[in-house]
Amino acid sequence: MYSKCPKCGYENSPDIEDKTCPRCGLIFDKWLKNKYKTKSPINTHEKSPYAVSFFQIIKPYLFAVPQNISKPRLYVNLAIYVIFFIWGWSFILANHYSSELNNSFMHVINLVFHEAGHVIFRLLGQFMSILGGSLLQLLVPVVFMFSFLQRKDTFAASIMLWWFAQSMMDLVAYIDDAQRQEMWLLGGVQGKDLPGIHDWNNILSQAGLLEYSHGIAVSFSWLAILVMLVAFGWSGYLLSKMRKVTG
Repeated sequence: MYSKCPKCGYENSPDIEDKTCPRCGLIFDKWLKNKYKTKSPINTHEKSPYAVSFFQIIKPYLFAVPQNISKPRLYVNLAIYVIFFIWGWSFILANHYSSELNNSFMHVINLVFHEAGHVIFRLLGQFMSILGGSLLQLLVPVVFMFSFLQRKDTFAASIMLWWFAQSMMDLVAYIDDAQRQEMWLLGGVQGKDLPGIHDWNNILSQAGLLEYSHGIAVSFSWLAILVMLVAFGWSGYLLSKMRKVTG
């Protein structure tokens, strides 16, 4: 029994047992259930607004293509893609745990930055000086990638991601050789003949991970393959967008 309607304020006579308000028709029991009902659980399948917002922020940087791209430029990019796609698969299918990749042209480029890293990171101590060779070898393509992204040259950035993956593959054999130290190093010596010269023997020994060198190398290899496949997909998607722009 409601003496007063909670919606319109109509006052009932005390002897009337109506379940609805005679003025506005409000059903009292239904109103009461709606007022005190528990909230439905959150739909876990709904996308987080933060995740959506983050994707919307980075999307223009990763997938933007010039709206005034010419067909000759498209064909040049397509030729570059084919070259790096075929070249990339030669790296993917190579034996990462041997010195096979050391005979590659890319190894010469990576080696320049590798040796420079030892010098640059020397200011941060002995351990960083040793790690700095491999670190700079990986950082350089990443720096170039972000530089191209800032200039909105996403296709060039995707090629830099390819380079980053290849540079990772270039280090796999070095990591895997950390215990054996049989790889021929710069200067024509093996690590086992000149203690302290093998970067990854020093790095993993100081980190207490030397016995896991092969597992780390395997992980590095598979991660590098995954990154290179992502680079293929990124470049290919950008080319498809460029094709639509040029008509």
